Amino acid sequence: MTVDMDLAPSFSPMMPADLEAVARAECTLYEFPWSSVNFADALRAGYSSWVMLRHGRLAGYALMMSVLDEVHLLNISVLQAHQGAGMGANLMRHMLSCATDAGARRMFLEVRPSNAIARRLYQRFGFVEIGRRPRYYPARAGREDAIVMKLEL
Repeated sequence: MTVDMDLAPSFSPMMPADLEAVARAECTLYEFPWSSVNFADALRAGYSSWVMLRHGRLAGYALMMSVLDEVHLLNISVLQAHQGAGMGANLMRHMLSCATDAGARRMFLEVRPSNAIARRLYQRFGFVEIGRRPRYYPARAGREDAIVMKLEL
């Protein structure tokens, strides 16, 4: 099987120059988006922050925080124009590679119960539900729980 290199994304560390485009994309993806300040704070804190490019344009982004031998995936997002083309899986593989390269032994994340597409992606990679955080996310009708998931690396 051959891979069409036109479809293969590339990855670059997120830089301050990327923040405006990432924050703009975030606002198109989520009803309660991260702010540009949230992304800037993550960069300043030294979190592993990446942009995924396709045809030289932003296609997705992800950020994770490392603590000892664990990583916490804070945000993983694919722009709407690139959804359904395997880009979420490409971005997840990249973040898992970054985690193992950093010596992580497990990865944690939170996901909304209503985000079935993301939950399926995480389950496909072997993440398992280990708990819930009640009323974690803002929602139109108040708050929504978070499903906490873990993957042993």
